[in-house]
Amino acid sequence: MKFALKCRGDQTSKDIVTKIKNYLTEFDLEYCEKEPDLVISVGGDGTLLEAFHSYTHRLDKTAFIGVHTGHLGFYADWMPDELEKLVIEIARTPFQVVEYPLLEITIHPKNGGSEDRYLALNESSVKTPEGSVVLDVEIKGEHFETFRGDGLCISTPSGSTAYNKALGGAIIHPSIEAIQITEMASINNRVFRTVGSPLILPKHHTCLLKPLNDRSFFITIDHITKTYKDVKTIECRVAKERVRFARFRPFPFWKRVHDSFIKDDRP
Repeated sequence: MKFALKCRGDQTSKDIVTKIKNYLTEFDLEYCEKEPDLVISVGGDGTLLEAFHSYTHRLDKTAFIGVHTGHLGFYADWMPDELEKLVIEIARTPFQVVEYPLLEITIHPKNGGSEDRYLALNESSVKTPEGSVVLDVEIKGEHFETFRGDGLCISTPSGSTAYNKALGGAIIHPSIEAIQITEMASINNRVFRTVGSPLILPKHHTCLLKPLNDRSFFITIDHITKTYKDVKTIECRVAKERVRFARFRPFPFWKRVHDSFIKDDRP
């Protein structure tokens, strides 16, 4: 099996990466950054997002696993004190694969030029540095509402615990193939009106965002921010691709949510 490593960059993570690489090569596994079967992320959720975006071109062949050394390890199954156990599991045990849905964002320019397509593991957000975001929101080709406010967040089920949760969105189990659209400070009065609630769209529903004024946009794809001008539409849907996580032991989604946000001292 071929493996690659992604490091958070702090000394603790660097030391762990060195140990994992040495241990696994001693077990005759091949280190290969170009075409890995398994990518081991050492850090926090941000490190795993970087790992994901490094291999979006081969998601059907590469699986991910995380070792937690960061501030929040929602995607990380393993702790540093479990390193030897993890290495033995990787070297000797065929891993199970758990697949999560992804978000596809396609940005269409006004001038008819080439479109840009991105995949997000957590979310994409649409904001502007020039006043309010004003967008027509279409769902399945039908006008739904005109949004005015700070912006919109479009999240995956696994990303529903991230920015989406901070905006008051729902937490969605990743077995549900859907995306969620959550408002950022929408303007609601006698003139302007939005539904005011997060929208959960199934995989066969496409959302189209149409800018109504000539603004530039900050569009984020997970931790990456892109600036766009002359945007005709922003197309959002459940991607046909899926992210694959390697599992050597059960780590239920609701336990992740509990441990990340509620964690108490009950036995």
